[in-house]
Amino acid sequence: MPRRARARIRTTAIVAGVTAVAVLTGTASAAGGAAGQRPGAAGGERTHEVEYFSGPGGHGRHVRVSAEPPERIARAQQPLAAAERAGDGDVTPIVENGSTADKLDVVVVGDGYTATEQGDFHADARAKWQQVSAVAPYDAYRGLFNVWAVDAVSNDSGVSGDPTPSVVKDTALGSYFWCDGLERLLCVDTDKVESYAAKAPAADLVIVVSNAAKYGGAGYNDVSSGPGYDGIATVSSDHPDSAQVAVHETGHSLGKLADEYVYDEYGTYPGPEPTDANISTLSASAMAAQRTKWYRWLGQQSPDGGVVGAYEGGGYYPRGLNRPTENSIMRTLGRAFNLPGREAMIAGFYRHASVLASDVPTDRPLTRGQRVSVRVPASASVRWYVDGREVRRARDKQTVTPASLGVRPGGHGQRITVRATDGTAAVRDPELRKLLTDTRSWRVRG
Repeated sequence: MPRRARARIRTTAIVAGVTAVAVLTGTASAAGGAAGQRPGAAGGERTHEVEYFSGPGGHGRHVRVSAEPPERIARAQQPLAAAERAGDGDVTPIVENGSTADKLDVVVVGDGYTATEQGDFHADARAKWQQVSAVAPYDAYRGLFNVWAVDAVSNDSGVSGDPTPSVVKDTALGSYFWCDGLERLLCVDTDKVESYAAKAPAADLVIVVSNAAKYGGAGYNDVSSGPGYDGIATVSSDHPDSAQVAVHETGHSLGKLADEYVYDEYGTYPGPEPTDANISTLSASAMAAQRTKWYRWLGQQSPDGGVVGAYEGGGYYPRGLNRPTENSIMRTLGRAFNLPGREAMIAGFYRHASVLASDVPTDRPLTRGQRVSVRVPASASVRWYVDGREVRRARDKQTVTPASLGVRPGGHGQRITVRATDGTAAVRDPELRKLLTDTRSWRVRG
């Protein structure tokens, strides 16, 4: 069976922000007003829908902001000197687990780091990824990720708006707090982010780490880029809780999850059944009867506390939409993903990465004594086959040779195949489980 082709995933529906509900209900203007957005700027100014959090443990809000920094910040930006340009755009691997075709590639771009501070940026990038990857289900799937740091050299150290709105810094990406007058909203020039992210070998997920101790961040969930990623998360480097913003935003970009918090002014949801995996118009009994949405998880204890059911309020509406649990990370920062959310996240990992990785090319024939090694997550099983027949004694071995599988001398044209399947109990949906299997095959020369 041929190996599943690598595909760059693009979001086909908006999964975060008030516009997600607007798409479902056809009430974009009403949604914008309720979320505190301003109308699109006059004169064709490009804008983005962004999500932000006023503090650790808070619920999100949404606002529409300019795609470019304000004039006072843009005016401060000056060309780099020749010495600084030498290292601008350099790419450093932070975590390497395999080829870009096999792994989910995270690109971390720094802002507000001078040429002499790029070592600090690399340390901050590692620390931020450690914080993100400590959260379940990332913690069990660290081997599926590559992480690349892209150096964006700034003339000034630090970012604008830290600590006060009057502070202006000349930085590569134009990061600034007090975006749209909101202290904790950390905005960025998305075009410049894309120009740096494109320098990495691949980009499935982009995080901007801004050199600041102030709490803040943002989720740009309406960005579709040339390099292939959807969405940008911004976080401050030195605030320990800022990584939670990035985790929440990946719930949208990777898990395709909706927000589970509400705005009281939204009232009752008037639209059809949403496509998002974690909000529904249905009660728990209706889900069970119709065998839909998160019915497979009903009654189960969830990592975020409590039991999976149908809790009123979600997708910004306090009534008419239900969420799986009382308080997951898609509702409040600092919480865990609930069971349906965790399932969606793992499926999201596998939309970009393969359960099976190997450094042995499949387009070249093997000798009988050649070692073939594969890497799989701890929850995966491994099966080996010769010309379609399983070699049972080789089950779960991650290194074999054709000879050890029974390929005899002169067995020209025989083919060995490995199949890996992630048997995690965290994914129950049969359609999603299809993402959790992969195969590789090699021809053996005599």
